[in-house]
Amino acid sequence: MSDQQRLAIRLLVALVAAVIGSATFAYSYWREDILRHDLDPGQPFQTYHPPAAPDYSSTASWYLRPPASAIPGQASTFFVHSTTFYGGREWLGAIDNRTASRRVETDVLPNYAGPFWSFGPLWAPKYRQASLYAYRLTLREDAREARQFAYADVAMAYREFLAAAPRGRPLILAGVGQGAQIVERLARESAADPAIRARIAAVYLMEEVTPAKAFAGGAALQLCRTRHEAGCVVAWRTLQTGRPDRSRVLSRAVVWGPGGQLELWQGDAAACVNPVSGSSDGVLVSRDLHFGGANATGERLGVEPRALTRQVETQCDHGFLLASTPEASELREGDGWMEQLQPPHFNLFYYDIMSDVRARLSAWYGGDLASPITRRVEVRPAPVKRIPSS
Repeated sequence: MSDQQRLAIRLLVALVAAVIGSATFAYSYWREDILRHDLDPGQPFQTYHPPAAPDYSSTASWYLRPPASAIPGQASTFFVHSTTFYGGREWLGAIDNRTASRRVETDVLPNYAGPFWSFGPLWAPKYRQASLYAYRLTLREDAREARQFAYADVAMAYREFLAAAPRGRPLILAGVGQGAQIVERLARESAADPAIRARIAAVYLMEEVTPAKAFAGGAALQLCRTRHEAGCVVAWRTLQTGRPDRSRVLSRAVVWGPGGQLELWQGDAAACVNPVSGSSDGVLVSRDLHFGGANATGERLGVEPRALTRQVETQCDHGFLLASTPEASELREGDGWMEQLQPPHFNLFYYDIMSDVRARLSAWYGGDLASPITRRVEVRPAPVKRIPSS
């Protein structure tokens, strides 16, 4: 091969590398715009034909719905999942969308509904969720209407839950991501009924920005101040070390306004109750007090995942839960763009939530509850030795 040929090859390799580098940089710089363009339904929500409505009298419209013969347990939990439908031509995800449903079943339920499993019957409805595009990539009015539409589905499921939940037992309401914002409104509106308010042991709004004013002043529900209270709200949005800053998160946030309309975030203070301490006092909590996170993705509900304890120190600061970098790689968020738009694929506070639920139920019942079993114990048959008679 001649020197000229070698030079030509080197120049070609350099040119290809430069093109690839430029394309990579361009994608990194404009990736949100590219994703937004790809997932935009391309039509106004007002002219959009939504998927078929769920029928909450049928078990097919529920991820989890206990039979009428189920043992009542210590409490009844209503859980609403996060966004698992990304979008494209649709503003809303159909309840029978296989990909979105699989994400709920293998990821969201094991990690975020799992901590509530041992306390009693658990309801988790399917609903026509607002797409990831509508929930995280645009603030236009069409997207807010899609999110309001999703709320209407869950409100119907919630009425079914209230009618079926065992009487005289406390209620726990919980949601993560999009589900947390839906549960926030459900909790506030249902607490206006004194009979329902008296039954609410706790409300958990996980990994979503929540306005503090929603549970302040004369609101029927207030943010939890200590772990020894019942009938209050535990809300947090985690920022792990090195993750997106507050201003970026708040730039995507909306809040419920009068009449059930979603409005742009207007500099409101955000709510934060530390799930490790159960307190809203803003005190720095040592990693030694961290009961443990878990990566339960793919696990079966009812089987407790491995507890990763003493992983993070935490602190509520200006409405966000600041968390140090966990030692376990299973509890670290990836660098993928999509991962930054959703709750993480693990639960950094799995066992802290379990401890918190037990404390809230103890307060509701007015006494101590037996600790839930958090690990499997193998029992082996043993020979019986007779004591000889004297």
